[in-house]
Amino acid sequence: MVSPPPGAAAAAARARLRVGPAPRPLMGSQGRWGPPGNGGPGEGEGGEARKLQEGRVARGKRRKGKGKGKAGAGQGGRGSGAEGQPEPQKTTEAAGLGAEAGARAGPGAGREGGGSVEEGARRIARGAEGSTGAGKEAKGRDDGKKEAWRVRTGRREDARPGRAQGRRGQAWGRIAGPGVAMAAAAEEEAATREPAGRPAAGPALWRLPEELLLLICSYLDMQALGRLAQVCRWLRRFTSCDLLWRRIARASLNSGFTRLGTDLMPSVPVKERVKVSQNWKLGHCREGILLKWRCSQMPWMQLEGDSLYISQANFILAYQFRPDGASLNRRPLGVFAGHDEDVCHFVLANSHIISAGGDGKIGIHKIHSTFTVKYSAHEQEVNCVDCKGGIIVSGSRDRTAKVWPLASGRLGQCLHTIQTEDRVWSIAISPLLSSFVTGTACCGHFSPLRIWDLNSGQLMTHLGSDFPPGAGVLDVMYESPFTLLSCGYDTYVRYWDLRTSVRKCVMEWEEPHDSTLYCLQTDGNHLLATGSSYYGVVRLWDRRQRACLHAFPLTSTPLSSPVYCLRFTTKHLYAALSYNLHVLDFQNP
Repeated sequence: MVSPPPGAAAAAARARLRVGPAPRPLMGSQGRWGPPGNGGPGEGEGGEARKLQEGRVARGKRRKGKGKGKAGAGQGGRGSGAEGQPEPQKTTEAAGLGAEAGARAGPGAGREGGGSVEEGARRIARGAEGSTGAGKEAKGRDDGKKEAWRVRTGRREDARPGRAQGRRGQAWGRIAGPGVAMAAAAEEEAATREPAGRPAAGPALWRLPEELLLLICSYLDMQALGRLAQVCRWLRRFTSCDLLWRRIARASLNSGFTRLGTDLMPSVPVKERVKVSQNWKLGHCREGILLKWRCSQMPWMQLEGDSLYISQANFILAYQFRPDGASLNRRPLGVFAGHDEDVCHFVLANSHIISAGGDGKIGIHKIHSTFTVKYSAHEQEVNCVDCKGGIIVSGSRDRTAKVWPLASGRLGQCLHTIQTEDRVWSIAISPLLSSFVTGTACCGHFSPLRIWDLNSGQLMTHLGSDFPPGAGVLDVMYESPFTLLSCGYDTYVRYWDLRTSVRKCVMEWEEPHDSTLYCLQTDGNHLLATGSSYYGVVRLWDRRQRACLHAFPLTSTPLSSPVYCLRFTTKHLYAALSYNLHVLDFQNP
């Protein structure tokens, strides 16, 4: 091979340093710059190479950024730019081959070549070997980098798909179009609406049968179950199962479970009840007033489903709760009258309202009809009444307690008259329907709590033995056939268990401010609520400890009033005072 003249290499270097428009590099008419596969196309390939070069120049002019590039003699050339730079080793190798081909072509063969920066990089990769396969490989690497950049930055490439596909067809082969993206979004949205399935991957623990998982998770406490529910949707659904929360609910305050494990509210999820129970424990609530009266009253109330029955003067009014449970419909559902003086006490039994009045009469009203019966029962005011199993018992200020039937043909016929030797303030029938207990003023008899046989009217036993005079019992209630609670003037709440001893109570709680306790209510498990005589104080007690849990004063000094009656559900507490009916909302504090 003949070596090139000495000035050929210098001329090629000067040609590469020129900057200007990008004319087509001149080729020989026969395309004989070198043998095929060495420095450029072989014989008969000059026309095809010219067409490829023209297409590259045209595409470079259409782009916004302008690059600099020069082509030496033959197909060897060099380009630079901010994007699409080939690897340094291949660039040097391609430049060397191009210079060698230009040197073999002879002096004056170097020409100016122009195009964009990216085009220059492509010419370097393709001019190295002069083969089409190497050019496609370099272009694939370049487009792969751009595709990765698009995915990382979230750039939209589907705004003008026609133009983008025309420029980079290979990149579009890897990026999903708008139809695929919309289908993926719809599929994800449908997955969120469907119930969460069990995770396919993860610890082997989650692939156990659900029965074993329930057994394992039943040993977790409330905090652990809450953290486990934050892992995924399936575990959140799984940990909401009532079986996992039942043990926790039985140890919580006012969760709807009795001491024996009976669920009083099966329609409400146990997890929600445990959540509200924490507000009872911490004393978080919102106070409100449901009803107001213009004159002072001594109201009594009962709850039945979504209705509230409350006495005002000589009437009993029925109101319906709104869905939130913290407000009432202002218009009453029904008004039950019949007494000539104030209603002192009433109970709900067998779709009837049995009321005791200050006129010495007992009234019987059917809730869903206009049927009303009243009859004289005592010589003085009837302070208390109870009804279970078709039997009515009443206690009066005239120091007697009486037993009455509820049968329609025997209304007003007294079955037993019991001389209590003391004023009767409270009365309650045993769940076994075999006996009843009376709470008296503790002035004429040493024990204010006595149990009587319901069938014969004979005294069965008396509770306690060390009551001071005047320690009258204002409220008494059976919690089970063998346990009962009492409170009154001696400022104590006492818990009695007839199976252990009738002479001494099992547990007692003292009102810390030495106030008379007018009423009490229990959830059948751990929570106990009492109403005091001063400042309308409602106290919450945890029966597992001696001290008071929380106190809520509902009145100020000028309007000090006793809490005559209180009732509560798992979400709300209602307290009736002289002028207002208050509510404590523990669901939305």
